[in-house]
Amino acid sequence: MTFTVFFFGGFMRWFKTVFCLSVLVFLASCGGEQQQVVLRMGHTLDTEHSVHKAMVYMAERLRHYSNGEMDIVIYPSAQLGNEREMVELLQIGSLAMTKVSAATIEGFVPEMKVFSLPYIFQSREHRWAVLNGEVGQNLLNETQSAHLVGLGYYDAGSRSFYMTDTKVEDPADLNSKKIRVMESQTAVKMVNAFGGAATPISFGELYAALQQGVVDGAENNPPSFYLSRHYEISKYYILNEHTSVPDVIIGSKHVHDNLTSQQKTWLKQATLDSVEYQKELWLAGELEALSEVKKAGVEVIYPDKTPFINAVKEFHATFKGTRMGQYLEQIAKMNEGK
Repeated sequence: MTFTVFFFGGFMRWFKTVFCLSVLVFLASCGGEQQQVVLRMGHTLDTEHSVHKAMVYMAERLRHYSNGEMDIVIYPSAQLGNEREMVELLQIGSLAMTKVSAATIEGFVPEMKVFSLPYIFQSREHRWAVLNGEVGQNLLNETQSAHLVGLGYYDAGSRSFYMTDTKVEDPADLNSKKIRVMESQTAVKMVNAFGGAATPISFGELYAALQQGVVDGAENNPPSFYLSRHYEISKYYILNEHTSVPDVIIGSKHVHDNLTSQQKTWLKQATLDSVEYQKELWLAGELEALSEVKKAGVEVIYPDKTPFINAVKEFHATFKGTRMGQYLEQIAKMNEGK
């Protein structure tokens, strides 16, 4: 018999979903036949993305650690909605786990805004020291206030600008250009600090927006630029690497609280295994993406980052004396202590 922790339905069925879930949790805790715990996990990316492959590996490791007592069923390609919608499903227990950008979760966990601030990490090594250290764990713990459980981070590399027709080598080249950003106030303020005109648009609508000239460019990491085929429209990819916004693996607190201590341990270890596996896949994917877009005729520009860093210093200063400012100071000190 299978114990399922997810039923998908519309808004009007949410209460029924939570009620059914509560009944199933009770049945699973009673004696009798051994039941398998099936965790439903959704994400918005395609099955060739490193995140999906890492989730498949997570499921394999979870089956291994639990000797088949637990499993994960994955719903890719936004089958269950966009990132925000899936977070809302987690909050009511209608979905067990998902992956979201730290920028997406800002609306639920304001402290996550720190990851969207430009140039807070000095290197990939610095970034992972922060994510794996006290700051990263504290930010994962902050998700509990939103009825979520922070389980870990996936690598999402560094985000850079790409433009349909404008060659950018300096922030001045972005002046008044319409740049698509995620629905994140921090991202909006960052692009505006560079002199651009930030334009929030959903990722699914971005190809058409670039094609029709609704925006002049966007910003994302190399694999997303390549796999989305935005290189078919954009002539320039500018590797200024302004932000390194990680992906966050989060679970439903409602679902997580109904797992036994042993089940939580199995899940945590399977998650950590998938994190390490995804890191390897990501690095390989970055190299492949840059190689392929160059072959397709995109000019990859490696600008001097100093003018970009200087352009956002005033933006950073606005957080002095705030909790965000405290996180910024902690992150900076970790690089100094290397």
